[in-house]
Amino acid sequence: PMDKLASALLAPDFLSTALRLATPLIFAAMGGLFCERSGVLNLGLEGMMTVGAFFGFIANVLTKSLWLGIATAIAAGTLLALCHALLSVSLRADQIVTALGLNLLAAGVSGYVFRLIYAVGGTSPTLPPVQPLGIPGLDRIPVLGGVLFDQVGLVYVAFLLLPLSTWLLFKTSWGLSVRAIGDNPRAADTLGVSVKRVRYVSVLISGALAGLGGGFLTLFAVSYYQDGMIAGRGFIAFGAIVFGRWHPLGTFLACLLFGAADAAQVRMQASGLTIPYQFMVMLPYVVALAALLGLVGMGRSSAPAASGVAYVAEER
Repeated sequence: PMDKLASALLAPDFLSTALRLATPLIFAAMGGLFCERSGVLNLGLEGMMTVGAFFGFIANVLTKSLWLGIATAIAAGTLLALCHALLSVSLRADQIVTALGLNLLAAGVSGYVFRLIYAVGGTSPTLPPVQPLGIPGLDRIPVLGGVLFDQVGLVYVAFLLLPLSTWLLFKTSWGLSVRAIGDNPRAADTLGVSVKRVRYVSVLISGALAGLGGGFLTLFAVSYYQDGMIAGRGFIAFGAIVFGRWHPLGTFLACLLFGAADAAQVRMQASGLTIPYQFMVMLPYVVALAALLGLVGMGRSSAPAASGVAYVAEER
């Protein structure tokens, strides 16, 4: 069984699955990165992914439109992010308590509406699978062609987020404002930068991308909805931000690592290993925890200095 497992983990279809499972993490983590760099702690990625997954799926079922499903997932995540911004930026509530409360709200609302529609113990319908969008010529490259260039469209969008996020954060005046506010909001405010506006925009970006990540999971990856299916992916995405040291490249690579761990546990269950499947399901979470523990051992990380601290403007 170990030889069979080793060959399965090196197969192109495993690598392709790892990319698909990493994609929702990339969306959520890249969105959360902007929020974190602006100084707003966002542990609510889990809830934003949950509402995106559920309401995006319901919209697709009702309208038979994949695009409306995607738009609804983005809108649902953005709406929950707006609640987080109102509470943490405007009302200056504790950002950890606010985020965890929104996670509970998202789980409760989606679970309640799901049971209203499909009854207690019911199952959702299965959507038709979305066909891959191969890039002519590139998808015929041996081994990696089918892995990198024969994916559904949103996988390519997720990969484009890496250069886009890097450019926005480090090559634009807006990105400079985000980083300045995350490190020293008082100094940025003194220079005329609106701390509130920049933080609002950053939180809304995190919600939109996290909602899209949840929508990807139901609309593209598995094509159905099950209560609780986000299963901690929002927290793993937050862990990817920390493990990636609050930088787009590090965050992106961490998401690929955690996606590969998720794909590995799926393959392990199918390989016939005589290990309780519960231990295999734990693999991506164990990898995430081990990565974060290793980061602690590596010394101080580059967290924004004002992360999680509410800003109170001085009277002028």
